[in-house]
This record gives sequence, structure tokens and C-alpha cells, in this order.
Amino acid sequence: MSTSYLAHFGFSSAPFSKEIPDDKLWLPSSKVSLIDEVCEALKDRESVLLTGEPGVGKTCVLRAIRQRLPQAGFKLTYCHNATLGRRDFYRQLCFALGLSPSATAAAVFWAVSQHVEELGRERCHPVFLLDEAHLLHQDVLDHLHILLNYQWDSKALLSLVLVGLPDLGARLAMRRNRSLASRLARYVAIGKLTPDDTAEYIRKRLELVGCEKEVFTSDAVAMLHEGADGAHRDLDRLATLALREAARRKKKLVERDVVSRVTAAEEAEAA
Repeated sequence: MSTSYLAHFGFSSAPFSKEIPDDKLWLPSSKVSLIDEVCEALKDRESVLLTGEPGVGKTCVLRAIRQRLPQAGFKLTYCHNATLGRRDFYRQLCFALGLSPSATAAAVFWAVSQHVEELGRERCHPVFLLDEAHLLHQDVLDHLHILLNYQWDSKALLSLVLVGLPDLGARLAMRRNRSLASRLARYVAIGKLTPDDTAEYIRKRLELVGCEKEVFTSDAVAMLHEGADGAHRDLDRLATLALREAARRKKKLVERDVVSRVTAAEEAEAA
């Protein structure tokens, strides 16, 4: 992918790349309060359901949570391959934990459970972050609540953070999933960016690559917000395309016509 636009604008690196350190992530105030709520839940050893539409920043929120929680008291394990059956799901979890998975489903589950109890004895609270959880097989959902039971269901030795699309909430509302749903203490929804969020996000990202001057006009920012429909991922893509188009046309300012050209091309390609 061409990066010639970086020199044109004098950027030190790509401003809208996802390759950004956790401590440099910027999130609007609405998401900061959301992160505070999830971290508070995990410090209370609770489990959480975190949902949002595609591209609204669910993974960014997880990265911010990882940055915020004290490393000494928590062990975060991230799993994103949710399209596995129960045994393979727990085998994946074993690999993520650094364990050697056994052959049978019962042995794999036992290894994970024993590891959780060992961490509890070391006063380290494990948190399993299950991304794309709306894709989890029903046999996994049927079993997850058992993973949260320790010492006759009297100890909270593990927290689950189920992350997925909004329809995950509807699945958990089904009668057969009530055992798991009742163990999720908090239901947190990630909303879309507001127009002010979008403007601030663009400004912060440009500052990170050494750009203090205006690059996008206010009209262009408004069009980017509309084109991205409040989604981080789409905003990153459209803003990058607009910068490339402006550089190709030898323009130092991204104006409305440039964004209009980019969004029209996207719509034509999608048609």
C-alpha cells in the first residue's frame, strides 16, 4: 500500500494506522467512562458483556482496558477464534495460557480450571477476553458458565469479557443461556462516534504523527463522519484514502471535494 502521501504532508508515520501503541490510543470521553466501568467490574471480579456494531472500536476498548489494569494483579488472555467447537475452544484457550492441551475435552477443561485456581492462589485474577463472541457455538455457550464455578460456586476466581455484535445480547437472553447470562454482572454497549468525536479523533491522530496544522477542512471532516457512519475503522480507511487523493492532486488541504470523490468511489465499488 502506497505511503507516498506521508512525505507530501510531512507526517512521521501513517496517522490512521491501527499499528499504534496502547498508551497512544485516543478514545472519546464516552468511551473513557465505559472503560472505567469495565475496569471497575474486573477489579470487583465480575464478568462483562461488551457489545457494539462493526468497526466502532471494540478492540480499541480492549486494548485500553489492557493498558489500564495493573499488570501485577491481573492476567489477561485474549481469544478471537470463536468458530470452534467446545473441545477445540478449550484447546485454543490452553495454548493462549501457555498450557499443553490434552486429548479429551474433559482433560482440557480440567487444565484450564486448575490454571485458574493456581493463579488465584498467587493472588492474580485471570480475565478471559473472548472476541467475536457472537460467533461462539451454542455448545460453548452452554458450557461457559461452568468455567466460572469454583469452590461450589462460592469463589469468583475468573472474569469473562464476552465481546461481540449487539445480537450477542439477544442470544444470551434465550432461556437456554440464562445460566451464563445471570453470571454477567454488567452489560456495556459501545456507541458510534459523534461528529465532535470524529473531529477530535482526526486532530489527535494528526498530532501523533507530528502535524499541528489543519489538514482537513471542517466540511471534509463532516463528510468523513457521515461516510464512516460513526465507525472508527471506516473513518480510518476513508481518511487515509482522502489523504492519498489530496496528495495525488498536489493539494496540501483535504477539502470537501476530495472526500466526496473518495466516498463516491467507495460507493461505486460496493455497488
